[in-house]
Amino acid sequence: MASSPAAGGGRWVTVPPERLARWRAGFAERHGDIETTIGPDRVLLEAADGATADCEVPFPPLTGDLVEHALRPRRVGVLLVRLGGYAAGVFEGSTLVASKVGSRQVHGRSAAGGQSQQRFARRRVGQVRVALGAAADNVVRVLLPELERLDAVVLGGDRTAVDEVLTDRRLAGLVPLVSGRLLDVPDPRLKVLQSTPELFRAVRIRLVEPTD
Repeated sequence: MASSPAAGGGRWVTVPPERLARWRAGFAERHGDIETTIGPDRVLLEAADGATADCEVPFPPLTGDLVEHALRPRRVGVLLVRLGGYAAGVFEGSTLVASKVGSRQVHGRSAAGGQSQQRFARRRVGQVRVALGAAADNVVRVLLPELERLDAVVLGGDRTAVDEVLTDRRLAGLVPLVSGRLLDVPDPRLKVLQSTPELFRAVRIRLVEPTD
């Protein structure tokens, strides 16, 4: 279970769906009677001692109990893009059933000035265009054949790069399936792609203790 500070107070905890029922029971044991407010994309637990747990619903809208909803098996497409690489995969639950990972060279920014810098900038723009085009081609090969079977699409990497890839008209059918937050991942590699279910299946909870 991962934990990190939350802006404005409290901390974020990330709970795997298999541990969510136990986590919720432990929250009640520590803090007393719980009042639950249920919404389509959030479930708020307010305890008798003032503690709160604001749970983000994975793959909203919520249907039924949060634990049952989080545990439901789904077929999920994943697209990861950074300028250092790209990856697309299809998951059945936590199992990767189809994937393709690749990269295109994109040089860093030049510190030189004048015409040399301008030439480098033009070359880099061309490299970025080729890299993002290759990422879009990758999505076409891996995710589009699964379009009718996907429950959701999850994105990760660099926001600007991901958004640019999704402007490809061939991928318009995937956009309505996009769900959840942008995953924070390093340069996409096969191991990075394989680890994404730990992020997109988990329930993020903003936990505020009475002392916070």
